[in-house]
Amino acid sequence: MSFLIPAAYADTAAAAASPAGTGFEWVMLVGFVVIFYLMIWRPQSKRAKEHKNLLAGLQKGDEVVTAGGIAGKVAKVADDFVVLEVSDTVELKIQKAAIAAALPKGTLKAI
Repeated sequence: MSFLIPAAYADTAAAAASPAGTGFEWVMLVGFVVIFYLMIWRPQSKRAKEHKNLLAGLQKGDEVVTAGGIAGKVAKVADDFVVLEVSDTVELKIQKAAIAAALPKGTLKAI
């Protein structure tokens, strides 16, 4: 059966390759880490920091919009929850983390 599969012999010249080519691999690895940091990690941490500051600075009377799209005025702030006044007679109790953005004053009157 040896006539169907030709014999493969190792090339002795390729086995004696110098380790000088390993520097390029390190440059590529460092380049990928830098790209990962600049394009993914840094912007995400910046957004998370801004959102944390937004939630920490919430006060009664602020106009906000939730992640679900509900716009309202903050009526009461607790540790983990916020009471939003959606209309004159409707108040909703939501988690602080669900608040997506703060609106400029007077935005709710214009809507």
